[in-house]
Amino acid sequence: MAEGANDDRARAVQPGRPRNRDEWGIEFSRIVAFSDGVFAIAITLLVLQIDMPQHLPPGTTLLDELLNQDGDFIAYGISFAVLGKLWLAHHRFFAAVERFDGVLMGLNLLYLAWIVLVPFTSEVLGDYGDDSTAVILYAISLAAVSITFQVEIEYAYRNGLVRPQLSALERRYAGPANFLVAAVFVLSIPVALVSPLVAVLMWPIIFFTGRPVADRIARRRS
Repeated sequence: MAEGANDDRARAVQPGRPRNRDEWGIEFSRIVAFSDGVFAIAITLLVLQIDMPQHLPPGTTLLDELLNQDGDFIAYGISFAVLGKLWLAHHRFFAAVERFDGVLMGLNLLYLAWIVLVPFTSEVLGDYGDDSTAVILYAISLAAVSITFQVEIEYAYRNGLVRPQLSALERRYAGPANFLVAAVFVLSIPVALVSPLVAVLMWPIIFFTGRPVADRIARRRS
């Protein structure tokens, strides 16, 4: 019996062969823990973009300096909300994953590579929020995050890596919701060329109308 179990385990580590999360619990937990750690660091780094001087310039008050940081606070709020929403989606997706392989791990690393770029693009947005380039850079980075995650989701579904009892439900809602996020950021890019402010104001659509729109799309797909 022991030899048979070892043979099954040996076949499971063959290149290209998916591994079951229940049999490879430690490896799967490391993937999730690493992903959570990247999200935690990225969210923590957002606050570092808010830089206050050690000494107030003559004739200014602390309130004046705080008001001068309005762009940084807005960028922090947007980025924290977006990363929080992305983490919830990522957490929900991996809760439904039953098996994993090298390709899924590679796609997840690519996804996290875009995630760790968000604090930088957020800082640029906070410092140069009235510049079209800063808004476009931020929109591109968040669109890339959503598109990469969508590719990761589609790969998992097409290769049977998601739990069968959750696959249909997750695919109905995860895809439309993720598509909406990517669409909003992509559409804001040409708008930013005309008005950076209007482009930024488009982004809250994700939070105020995201779930109703995703539900409507999911019902139509059903």
